Amino acid sequence: MSLMDISKIFSLLQPKEDEEEDTNCCQELNQAVFRDDDKLLTDLLSQDKYRKCINHRSGWGIPVTPLRTAAAQGHLRCLEVLLAHGAEVDSLDVKAQTPLFTAVAAKHLDCVVALLEAGANPNGSLYNNCSPVLTAAREGDVDILRELLRHGADVDVKPKMPDWASNATTCRGPLYISAVYGHLDCFKLLLQHGANPDYNCTEEKMLTRIKQPKTVLEMCLKYGCGLEYIKLLIDFGANVYLPTLIIDKTARQNEAVMLLLKEREAPPLAGVCVRESGEKGAEYDASLFQVRFSVHVRVCTAWVVAYNSPNKQPFSLARLVIA
Repeated sequence: MSLMDISKIFSLLQPKEDEEEDTNCCQELNQAVFRDDDKLLTDLLSQDKYRKCINHRSGWGIPVTPLRTAAAQGHLRCLEVLLAHGAEVDSLDVKAQTPLFTAVAAKHLDCVVALLEAGANPNGSLYNNCSPVLTAAREGDVDILRELLRHGADVDVKPKMPDWASNATTCRGPLYISAVYGHLDCFKLLLQHGANPDYNCTEEKMLTRIKQPKTVLEMCLKYGCGLEYIKLLIDFGANVYLPTLIIDKTARQNEAVMLLLKEREAPPLAGVCVRESGEKGAEYDASLFQVRFSVHVRVCTAWVVAYNSPNKQPFSLARLVIA
């Protein structure tokens, strides 16, 4: 290779004048955001040369967009200015993390809300195996988790890896995480939004590839989660017969294990509907009624909604009593 060829290669690697100008503009935008100077940022974005590079990445180490910088720093005013001037709400960094994911990880609730209202995907990027919901569940940030779920985030884990890479860890979703980290408020919120109380995973194909998938109940027992977690799982319909229990002297002193054994002894739900007044209704038939609670509940003191078979009209029940 001649010296001329080498010189040509190096010349091709050098940034063009226009590219260098764009890089400088992007750096100025990032610096304004980093200093939380929304007025300067507004002035810069009033010029075409700055607006056209609003989604460009710059910076030392990991190049990032100005919107990602605003989300990471929690600079709401700058974030709103960028969104108003057309910043891409789901732009990715080199880790395939969106600005929303960054705001969730940094616990900036106001930025999370602003991004969601601007149309950010509540599930984050398809190319990142983690998600905003998993992060919020791990950190125990119930307010951020509530906003994500309110905007349609998946409550059950959606694995983002090939089938051959599936293992027991990949199906441990937000419900698992919130239990293991001891975040009861997040745990309850996830169940209220429809989290699967057994595996917290809706991918049957993945579950079949795992030799011994662990249920949420098993994980709660293994990690010594409080009795409140077990009660919530039972109330939200967890299958109490799925966990494999090894009963020894120590286990029999465990309130959670004893509660589970008691639930296993309860007969299947079949009986009569009792109204608040005490008046007995028709015999309970699972094919005619829909009840939110699990089929092994003996007495449910909470009100439930069922449907009368002849006309499908809803009515309230005070208790379900086993015959």
